[in-house]
Amino acid sequence: MGKLETISEIKKLLLNQPSAEDLLRWQSDSRIGVQKLLSRYEKQQEKLLAQQQAFDNRLTFEKNAWQKGQIVAGIDEVGRGPLAGPVVAAAVVIDETFDMTIVHDSKQLSAKTRETLDAELREKVVDFAFGVVDAAEIDRLNIYEASRVAMRQAVEGLTTHVDKLLIDAMMVDLEIPQEKLIKGDDRSISIGAASILAKNYRDNLMKDFAQQFPGYGFEHNAGYGTAEHLAGLNVLGITPIHRTTFAPVRKFLN
Repeated sequence: MGKLETISEIKKLLLNQPSAEDLLRWQSDSRIGVQKLLSRYEKQQEKLLAQQQAFDNRLTFEKNAWQKGQIVAGIDEVGRGPLAGPVVAAAVVIDETFDMTIVHDSKQLSAKTRETLDAELREKVVDFAFGVVDAAEIDRLNIYEASRVAMRQAVEGLTTHVDKLLIDAMMVDLEIPQEKLIKGDDRSISIGAASILAKNYRDNLMKDFAQQFPGYGFEHNAGYGTAEHLAGLNVLGITPIHRTTFAPVRKFLN
């Protein structure tokens, strides 16, 4: 019988896909430290398996399109609720090689996680594009129609020809077959990817606006009606990026 590995050695080996033989051997190891390592490893594997299964389930709509030889794009928008700033949409095309199991509805991810994913997402998707509709146009059209315009802009910005659109709870004025998915950002990987990219893009725009219009906390609240934002409105009044048709802003009009 060979020399037993140290607990430190086993810990390193567990990080590198240990063989079934290694796992079986360690299971019979009576050291408490080894058994704790194995228990932790098994829980991690169960979590990874559950994450992979959830990922596969959220690829159902894309797989159905791929099986028909179709290229599909996922579309989502962010920024319908804020009092200031644009509404932003993203369109994302992925293919069978896409493997980022962590991708989910942006609202279910922390800001740090979203930002960390951004560069990798942009690299791994087949194609992506954004649509941006500013506050003045939101006031002219209404937020629902402005969101649809942003989505259309995003699709039109793709360089890849798409055969079908998966859209979160809306339809777009385009002659492309579309599937409207309620809570689509939680049911489709490509829509979830679009929600992450759109959220990051809009948050960065609002950070830029915070430099131009200090005192409202845009870098923190992304234009939503937080106490800091409302206090800024009370002291400084409205800016060119405020949505004047939204009730909390309207009362500050001269």
